[in-house]
Amino acid sequence: MNEGKMNIGALREDVLNRLSKMLDNSTRGWKQLANAASADPQFRCSERDLTSCSLQVLSAVGSPGRTLLTWLADRSCSLDFLLHCLEKIEHKEAVQLLTTAAEQIEVTIQPQSQQGAAGSKVVLTCRASGPSGLSYQWFKGKEECLVVSGCSSSLFPGSVSGLHITVQPQSLAASEGDTLSLKCKAEANPPAQYEWYRNGELMPQHKTCLIKIPCLTTAHRGQYRCKVFNLYHEAWSDVATVIPWFDSHCDGSPDWSLGKSHHQKSTDKVALLIGNMNYHYHRQLCAPIADVHELTNLLRQLDFKVVSLLDLNHQEMCSAVTEFLMLLDKGVYGLLYFAGHGYENYGNSFMMPIDAPASFTSEHCLCVQNILTRMQEKETGLNVFLLDMCRRRNPFDDIIVQPGLLKVTANIVFGYATCVDAEAYEVAQQEREVANGIFISFLKRRVCEDEKVTAMLDRVAEDMGRCVITRGRQALELRSNLSERRSLTDQIQTAECSASYSARNLQWAVAHVLPPSHSLQFDCGVRVQLGFAAEFSNVMVIYTRILEKPNEITSCSAQLTDFPEDVDVDLKKSNQETLLEAGSLLLFPEDLPSPEAPSLYTRVRCLQRLKRELTFTVCLHYTYSNMDDEVQENQLVTVGKPLVSKLNLHEPRPSPSSSGSSSVTMAYPPVCPLLLTWLCRTTIVHFF
Repeated sequence: MNEGKMNIGALREDVLNRLSKMLDNSTRGWKQLANAASADPQFRCSERDLTSCSLQVLSAVGSPGRTLLTWLADRSCSLDFLLHCLEKIEHKEAVQLLTTAAEQIEVTIQPQSQQGAAGSKVVLTCRASGPSGLSYQWFKGKEECLVVSGCSSSLFPGSVSGLHITVQPQSLAASEGDTLSLKCKAEANPPAQYEWYRNGELMPQHKTCLIKIPCLTTAHRGQYRCKVFNLYHEAWSDVATVIPWFDSHCDGSPDWSLGKSHHQKSTDKVALLIGNMNYHYHRQLCAPIADVHELTNLLRQLDFKVVSLLDLNHQEMCSAVTEFLMLLDKGVYGLLYFAGHGYENYGNSFMMPIDAPASFTSEHCLCVQNILTRMQEKETGLNVFLLDMCRRRNPFDDIIVQPGLLKVTANIVFGYATCVDAEAYEVAQQEREVANGIFISFLKRRVCEDEKVTAMLDRVAEDMGRCVITRGRQALELRSNLSERRSLTDQIQTAECSASYSARNLQWAVAHVLPPSHSLQFDCGVRVQLGFAAEFSNVMVIYTRILEKPNEITSCSAQLTDFPEDVDVDLKKSNQETLLEAGSLLLFPEDLPSPEAPSLYTRVRCLQRLKRELTFTVCLHYTYSNMDDEVQENQLVTVGKPLVSKLNLHEPRPSPSSSGSSSVTMAYPPVCPLLLTWLCRTTIVHFF
């Protein structure tokens, strides 16, 4: 077989497992591989595919890297293309692994049939030429024999061949001057040998299973890994990070030198993205749909749990913010992005819902500073507000809102798309054209950079300042009290038994569940498939396909009708032959299963207003070969409450206080009773 044309699915299980572990990282990992593979349209991952990979981290045994490799294998990705992509992202270790695995192996000595008396010893031998370090597995029928030794197999019990790491080195933080001890232990036959590496460099003086350094200093900071090998096998241990902690100075003041030189950790990352466009009494906007979609994809790549919502009224915005606050906990990174109309009065910023009246005041809007106060009550590790809205003064509003006092936590970052008393602009677009606004056009180039979040936003501001279009018209303004090196790329580190972390994962996942595919059988013999795709957390596309039809039926189509009044369905754009005609500017046929199959598409918006289960009618139109008249059959379909509709954002949340304006008082029920309700009823309520 030509190994260049070999499908990656033909690789041995141990090779795939090792490769998956190599790709489960944030620097040269599965995300970078997916990006490199997208150069070929056949291997371009959709948002759903990337999300599916990301969600594997929620499982104790899940592997995003293995999920991506399986996805590529299902699309007949060849080994040479995979090697090309790995070389493109400069993953030398993975390239070496695959190059070795792909070398031709030739069996030079075949095992021979033998006869032996009962109780006698029989030895079978098999030898092969090929890459160094070949391993052998013996099978009796379909069952693997564990009593093997290299290329020979004894039918009497013997030593187990192979190599298995039993003790992994553990990350630690020790005080300066302490003794550093790292241990890696393996069971192997032949006996294992050990090599230790720090930050990828061989430590030639350490060749045993135990590292001992008597006096820890800053020079010993880094990532340690052990290579375990014998004549036939090789394995790498987990990475152990060593962080020396420093005692306070003599005067009692802390030493901050370490905090500036390494990454922080978050206990989780959550984001709420709101894009308001279709205002009832104000100018319509175009860019928020593209901006929210773009930022959603980027933040999901950084392992944020993202809820993306379009066109919310005042009640829905208040409820959405309440649910967002419920996701927060100690050490969590919280990010809120708003694109739409807004204003700023007396130092307070206000986000406008789509139902704000023409003469609007703070009573009709949401105060950003008040939301920030509520976030800080959760002891969050980082609070990021990205406000893509105008900041002109509102002449209708003379009320000076007094939000709650902010804590001195040094974790707040504001990124305003424009300066005080200035407007944020959109670039004029043609009909059916979707394009990012000015702020996101620059932010999307930088947001995934491994930089302190303020440094990243500084670069965005510099980019905007160099652009001819924005110079003198719109400038990014930053406000921050961030003293630590907090980055949006920081890894999530939480205890496995953390109940709040598990609850956030579960609630977030449930709020993004799509209805399962439906197969409908009609009396005439036609079978119709119903499929569902999410464009945003509150926007869903339903597609219908004809799977089977009798030969005597010449033509047929399945169309959707009779949607409830709660949701928004444009009847003129429903049951269209293309996603673009259905009004979906951001989904593509390749995002759906079997994209080549003819379908009719219907876009359902404003799912947050759905008060009951989503019910609609599938209307089948068909004609027989010997008849001119069209025949019609109907089936009523109920698909439950999809996506964010489970949260009932149309319902008011209980307020912690009866005083104060609704614009500055976010509903904030306590977490513990909520979790108790969830545990008792085994249903998901009032959580993202």
